[in-house]
Amino acid sequence: MPRVKGGVTALKRRKKVLKQAKGFRFGRSTKEKAAKDALMHAGRHAYRHRRDKKGEFRRLWNVKIGAALSPFEISYSKFINMLKVKNVELDRKVLSQIAETEPETFARIVEQVNPVVENSIV
Repeated sequence: MPRVKGGVTALKRRKKVLKQAKGFRFGRSTKEKAAKDALMHAGRHAYRHRRDKKGEFRRLWNVKIGAALSPFEISYSKFINMLKVKNVELDRKVLSQIAETEPETFARIVEQVNPVVENSIV
């Protein structure tokens, strides 16, 4: 079997790693070993935080819905329970967008779910 020299491939690999590490601070953008290590850590954090982001948005939606419910003097948990009882299939993302951009529509949703609440929004 003939000998294969790996210089071109190795150089390509190193250049690719350094290109990905561009903008990193200190030696992590110029030194191959440090750059490779930094990229491994960055990739691990990016993977984990892509999943964390979904929970963070859900928490944000919950806060927005809870804030929109405060004029109606109804808690977030009771509102979500009433939605499930009445089979209203609006998810938290849509509810928070409606609450933020169209308060009148959100007030009608609250009244439909809980007829005891009178409209206290102006």
